[in-house]
Amino acid sequence: MLEEIIIAGFGGQGVMSMGQLIAYAGMLEGKGVSWLPSYGPEQRGGTANCAVVVSDEPVGSPLVTRPSTAIVLNNPSFDKFEPRVRPGGMLMLNSSLVNRVSGRKDIKVIEISATDMANDLGNTRVANMILLGAYLERSKLVSNDSIIESLKKVLSPDKYHLIEINKLALEKGASLVKVHMA
Repeated sequence: MLEEIIIAGFGGQGVMSMGQLIAYAGMLEGKGVSWLPSYGPEQRGGTANCAVVVSDEPVGSPLVTRPSTAIVLNNPSFDKFEPRVRPGGMLMLNSSLVNRVSGRKDIKVIEISATDMANDLGNTRVANMILLGAYLERSKLVSNDSIIESLKKVLSPDKYHLIEINKLALEKGASLVKVHMA
């Protein structure tokens, strides 16, 4: 198994956290992983993306040019990464913020209004976790339990009170995919 993922959006949307969580969870499960961040000129509000590789084997390179999955949280990220998803891959969109439509027929496109759903949960900052939950339900790359455990490495101790809302967001995202796969 080799999964090459690009996660992209604006700084402050939790792009880097999503990548870190997948990488930490993969390590907890004994997989080979890499995480490579890329920031625009500003941290919050500028463009940001990260490449994550998870494999049953040691990872040879952290570079991802043709991702098997792209998770995009804004229009500029759609424009940049939608063409790069390899045929047979998956493009997951936060349709609350991405108003572009993919014309590609060779990839699976999943649209989730994650920001709107996160607002319904009472915290728009967990939109990334809704997308992550949906992605993990579809891919089975790592378990939600490993993601929750990894939150303790990504969040500072003063933010541990946010673990429960993040868990709810993961479950919400997973439930969306379960409905579509049933």
